[in-house]
Amino acid sequence: MAVDWVGFSYAALVSAGGILGYVKAGSVASLAAGLLFGLLAAAGAYLASQNSKNVWLSLGTSGTLTVVMGLRFLNSWKFMPAGLMTLASGLMLVKIITGMQKKPHK
Repeated sequence: MAVDWVGFSYAALVSAGGILGYVKAGSVASLAAGLLFGLLAAAGAYLASQNSKNVWLSLGTSGTLTVVMGLRFLNSWKFMPAGLMTLASGLMLVKIITGMQKKPHK
């Protein structure tokens, strides 16, 4: 199976965002959420690397972050960090959905 490098990169971005939020603003919530969702995204990328049809964890993680960070962006209109994470999560969501359409799933 091919390694899901895009998924692992996305997981690293999410985790780094949580760490950066803690370092810059002292936000423990950002650290916890970033590491939790980064871990979920990495686990999803690992599962997708093992079986290309197993994308449900990645789909749920990126979908949740798209909605949550999208709402934060709409409330603040600040690109960093909410806009960037909305964009990255939305692109990840599009990647997963287009990949699902190419392969039959049960």
